[in-house]
Amino acid sequence: MTGSPLLEPLTLAGRSAPSRVLFGPHETNLGRDRAIADRHLAYYVRRAAGGAGIVVTETASVHPGDWPYERAPLATACVAGWARVEQACRPYGTLVLAGLGHTGAQGSSAYSQAALWAPSRVPDTASRELPMEMEQPEIDALVEGFAAAAGLAVTAGVDGVEVDAGPSGLLRQFHSGLTNLRADGYGSDRLALTRQVLGAVRDVLGDDRVLALRLACDELAPWAGVTPEHAAEQAVELAGLVDLLVVTRGGPYSASAYRPDGHTAPMFNLELARSIRAALAAADARTAVALQGSVVDPAAAAQALTGGAADLVEMTRALIADADLVAKVRAGTPERVRPCVLCNQTCRVRDNRNPLITCIADPRSGHETRDADPEPALLSAGSGGIERAGRGGRRREVLVVGAGPAGLEAARVLAGRGYAVRVSDRAERAGGAVRWVAGLPGRERFGLLLDWWQAEGERLGVRFDLGRDETASSVEAARLDGAGIVLATGGAPGPRSYPVAAGAVVRTDAEVLAGGVDALPDPARDGDVLVLDLVGGPVAVGIAEMLAAAGRAVTVVTADQIVGTLLAMSGDLADGNTRLLQAGVTRRTGTLLREVGPGYALLEDRFSGVQEQVGCAALVHCGHRVPAEGLYRARPGTPRAGDCVAPRSVLEAVLEGRRAALALDVAPAPARATSLVGGSS
Repeated sequence: MTGSPLLEPLTLAGRSAPSRVLFGPHETNLGRDRAIADRHLAYYVRRAAGGAGIVVTETASVHPGDWPYERAPLATACVAGWARVEQACRPYGTLVLAGLGHTGAQGSSAYSQAALWAPSRVPDTASRELPMEMEQPEIDALVEGFAAAAGLAVTAGVDGVEVDAGPSGLLRQFHSGLTNLRADGYGSDRLALTRQVLGAVRDVLGDDRVLALRLACDELAPWAGVTPEHAAEQAVELAGLVDLLVVTRGGPYSASAYRPDGHTAPMFNLELARSIRAALAAADARTAVALQGSVVDPAAAAQALTGGAADLVEMTRALIADADLVAKVRAGTPERVRPCVLCNQTCRVRDNRNPLITCIADPRSGHETRDADPEPALLSAGSGGIERAGRGGRRREVLVVGAGPAGLEAARVLAGRGYAVRVSDRAERAGGAVRWVAGLPGRERFGLLLDWWQAEGERLGVRFDLGRDETASSVEAARLDGAGIVLATGGAPGPRSYPVAAGAVVRTDAEVLAGGVDALPDPARDGDVLVLDLVGGPVAVGIAEMLAAAGRAVTVVTADQIVGTLLAMSGDLADGNTRLLQAGVTRRTGTLLREVGPGYALLEDRFSGVQEQVGCAALVHCGHRVPAEGLYRARPGTPRAGDCVAPRSVLEAVLEGRRAALALDVAPAPARATSLVGGSS
């Protein structure tokens, strides 16, 4: 793909971007005192160094009354940060745009302790808070705020600004019949305010700086919201005021549609962007169009450009997963791009816990100031790297026990530093429990990530010894022979808190994930398949969807008030429950399982204590796991990572695998033992 259209330069307002890949604005929680902080700087520069053509900084509020989340940037506090980002990205040719916006009714009054602004008194569908209807003083203050923020961006020396009229923007709320019920000129002409804002910003920027507009082009609420047809007209009307139009979708009733997880196919805005670009071309407008919407695969992104759907592509989540995406395409090795799995587990951080943005596959993302290791060997064509000397000048050997995410990441990092790595696992395929999860609906891209880890390991010379069950003796023998050891042995099913009578059919989630529907008895047996969700995460919901799709009658049982409660963190809570409802899955919330027997289960309402016996052909136990720590107990203190420490998510497994590898890299090699007394040295 060395001739990929992604690598072609793009000129906007007389300024040239070195590639057609845009790193879009998104919440990071990297800020400090509402400013662009050191963490932001390192985060953005890493993407610029990796080849991003345009970086748009996290959207900054243009008015102090807009404080949508605790660490949201404020334009008046961002000047120094914007300047530092621009200066640091300049050597790579990357254009830096300052993101500017106001969230209006979709913000929060928790921090500002002020009324939310909105075009009309329509309560927000998420917070249910009733905003104040903006009058002329507030409208004037908003326009002045955008203009002043643009002036600060010019002072900082950035290449331009992006104005937010996207799914969560106040300007979008003026565009939409869902939220704009005004009887004045801003109601009869819903673009009037946006034209004022863009005109004021352009006056400040001049013609030699980029003015971009993020525009919601489909609110997925055709009864009153912006439709693609409306958006085409809006785009044509606004095109003369902007250099770049970023096509998005989503609105107050479809918040998850903006950056959905893997249940939505990638490139979902392709035809929407194509239609907007066609409308602009028909009107002889020369505004560039950017495609946004789960653009995560370089080949598909390139096809969108050659197919005329857009002039550039926003690949924000793809660049969170692999900051060097463009560089790898430029090097002719697109297969080496670390896949984005579209899980939203750690890159979606609008959360009152203020988690820092990161990536399950690349835990360095968002933590560049804490983990600054550049991994030089990993960008080279061969294994290369610094050779770590062992006995007799040989490369030091490392045995990684376990080929799940923790083991695969540890092996990759160590091999990239010149170690001779062997990965051993009792399973015939690498991937651990995540390999099973990749079989669930919407989780298929996890399989791509596992294959990438193995391919990277093999490229770096890792030897995979699959189908081998290591013992305490074999691991100790390797250690005595001078090898470093990393244990990544995963987890095992945890205990059950309910009795199981003879004849009951009970399967673990792992058994069903590994064996599919065939792991359960014949569907002619009385009763539903009960899926007991003790964790509240994606596994139980995914298993229920899989079984329902296979024609099984399914009931999900949970003590929580809603099924899959942890899906709220990835934005899939409402969508996940909608899919279950559409699939005909029964949901028993606020319910405890007290006993399971042949053909029945005893359920109890957790609030009233009332018990009920229901038919149960089989029970799928989706509970917490416990560490598989047999090898560790044989020699406590051995470096270990992931679920064999404490079963958690993929992020912790990968992060700990990386940390274990880095710790081993700086540890002195053990001396070779010449004798073994009493079974240990």
